[in-house]
Amino acid sequence: MTALKGGCHCGAVRYESTGDVIFAGHCQCTDCQKSGGGGHSSIFAVPKDGVTMNGETKVYEVTADSGNTAGRGFCTHCGGPVFTVTSGLPGVIMFKAGSLDDPEQFKPAMVIYTKSGPSWDQDVVKGGLPTFEAMPPMG
Repeated sequence: MTALKGGCHCGAVRYESTGDVIFAGHCQCTDCQKSGGGGHSSIFAVPKDGVTMNGETKVYEVTADSGNTAGRGFCTHCGGPVFTVTSGLPGVIMFKAGSLDDPEQFKPAMVIYTKSGPSWDQDVVKGGLPTFEAMPPMG
């Protein structure tokens, strides 16, 4: 696998992942809508133990649609969203696809939490990817 590298808007936070992508897709949960300012968030998940990260981040925790605790990691300098961790997927870190140095490395394979998706963001659902009203079982 090719390393996935990225960071925040100003470059103060940088990461590199050498682990295989566990899943990649678009999430329409209400928390992703609120934290990203749109109808969905494009994310990919990798094992935490294959990630190196540098720079100062602040994590904002909320209760997600799943009922799990979701921690959103932002750059303390530019406020750029970089990652999410959740109590529902210990050992996994999810990065924002837009934070990749090469966004073409992002290969979405699903749309999750479609039950929360707003009517004006249905093009992502109609794109032909498998859809799930909640998070599908992993493993």
